[in-house]
Amino acid sequence: MASNPRSASAMGAHEKTYFEQQREVLIGDIAMSFEHVLANINKLNRSLEAVIAVGNEFSSVEALWSQFETVMDKEGEGEGEALKQGEQQNEQQHGQQGGEKREEA
Repeated sequence: MASNPRSASAMGAHEKTYFEQQREVLIGDIAMSFEHVLANINKLNRSLEAVIAVGNEFSSVEALWSQFETVMDKEGEGEGEALKQGEQQNEQQHGQQGGEKREEA
């Protein structure tokens, strides 16, 4: 039985077509691009972790300012009520004086 050279190559080392060669090249490029993407995502993740760590360092400062704001707001409410009452009294006095002047005229 004579051996066909084509069938021998088909059984052994299969010759790759141009399409298969180009497909392998493109798959290699895609794999390399995915590696670059993964490396950049890892860099981004480390940067975000660093930003979060810096932000967490300011949590005690933020808490202190919140307490300060709360204290100032409570003190401001008492002063604000006194100012409102004083303004109302002034308006009442000016309203009565204005009414008296109109009656005189």
